[in-house]
This record gives sequence, C-alpha cells and structure tokens, in this order.
Amino acid sequence: MWEIVAETLLDNLKIFPFLFATYLFLEYLEHKTSDKTTALIRRADKAGPVIGSILGVLPQCGFSVVAANFYAVRLISLGTLIAVFLSTSDELLPILISYDISLKIILLIIGCKIVCGIAIGYLIDAFYHKKRMPRIETLCNTEHCHCEEYEGIWKPALYHSVKITLFILAVSLLLNIGLHYFDLSGQLAAVLRHPLLGEAAGAILGLIPNCSASVILPQMYIKDYISFSAMLSGSLVNAGVGLLVLFRVNRPMKQNLKITALLFFCGLLGGLCSNLIAP
Repeated sequence: MWEIVAETLLDNLKIFPFLFATYLFLEYLEHKTSDKTTALIRRADKAGPVIGSILGVLPQCGFSVVAANFYAVRLISLGTLIAVFLSTSDELLPILISYDISLKIILLIIGCKIVCGIAIGYLIDAFYHKKRMPRIETLCNTEHCHCEEYEGIWKPALYHSVKITLFILAVSLLLNIGLHYFDLSGQLAAVLRHPLLGEAAGAILGLIPNCSASVILPQMYIKDYISFSAMLSGSLVNAGVGLLVLFRVNRPMKQNLKITALLFFCGLLGGLCSNLIAP
C-alpha cells in the first residue's frame, strides 16, 4: 500500500511544475492580454496539431495536462487538444526501452501516434472550425477561487495548481489501489486477441485517466498477449491525467463526454488502420 501511495505522490510531483507553469501563463494572459497577443494565438492555431503531436509524444503526460487547461479557456482548438491526447506517450516509451524492444518498433509506434495526431487534429479542425475567443476567467468561475482578491499572478497560479494537483492525487490514488487489487491483465488478455473486439477493449483500457494503461498495454504486447493494433488503440486513447483534468476544468460537462467519445473513436480507428502495417 505504501508503495502505491509513494508512486502516486511521485507521479503527481512530476505533473505539478507543468500545472504551475500553465496557470502562471494563463494568469499573465488574463492580466496582460492585448489585441496583438490574441492575434498571435490565433496565428499559432494553424500549426497547433503539429506542435501538439510532437510535444505530446515526449515520455510524460504533462503536455496533455497543459492542453486540457488551454482548451478549457479556448486558447487552442479541439483538433489540437485531440492531437496532443492521441500522441501522449506517458510511460509507454520508458517501458518499451526497458524491455529492449527494437528501435524499428519504437519508431513505428511513435510515428503512428504523431501521424494520427496531426492527421486527425487537422481533420477535426476542418469540420469543427468554430470561431472562439480566449475566456481565461472561466477557470476561476469553475473553481470558485475568487482570484481577484489576490494581488499579482503568483498566488492565483499557485492556488489553482495545488487544487488541481490534490484532485488528481485523490483520483489517481483510488485508481491505482483498484488496479493493484484487481489485476486486469489476465481477464483482458483473451478479449484483446480478438479482431475489432481487441482494439475496442484496448481503447477502453486506454481511457483510464492515469499512467496505468501506458504501462499495462506495452507489457502485454511485449509478452505477446495482445496484438500490435490493440496495444496501439489503447496507447492512442490514453492521455494520462489529461482527460481527468479536462473533466475538472472544462465546461459544459456534456462537451467533455463528446470529446471522450471522439477520442475513443479516433483511437479505435487508428488501431484498426495499423493492421495494414503491423509488424
């Protein structure tokens, strides 16, 4: 039990700097936003899915947390958010490297995640091109934080960061305890081998909002319990705690459910398409 608590605490400590930097930046924008800044953000939208996919593939889930917060205040598009979520690798790369998987397979997985993120991100933005304005104050309205009572940007940023970190810590601890005492590997192994059903089950597993799926799925693939496509489906869907943060900070809640369904469908589609190139 203490190992689970210690590991969960360590994972949250890794995320905290990303949260603090994000909220510090958002507080700065709220206080200093000008027409030039807004125009610059809009121009950056065009490269959003590319930048998001490349940053998301780095081995941690910090950028999915950043993306969730940025989307909640409409600094980034829906396509960029999905691109980051699809490319997020969390613990995937360290697990593959630790098992001495061939560089060809690792590059194939990374390539699939980046290509899917970029392609699907731009496709979503093409069909869902909705004019938006940054609404940074909505974070304070959602959290009921009364940040206007603080002077400067440091205290509000710290307040938001600590509050979200504690929320992530509580949920992650419950999930990690549950996954520890109810081992999913054996029960899922038989299901994950079936065509289509396996990719769907992998995508469902990937929706667990912490790093567990990014650890379980590659291990099961390495041990030949599941197919490459099932592993990729779950990996594409798994955004670490990014999805958890999105449900916490973004409104309306109905929109979060639609984004989750869209993420699941994109991960399933990516996994099925990977059968054409699976090693």
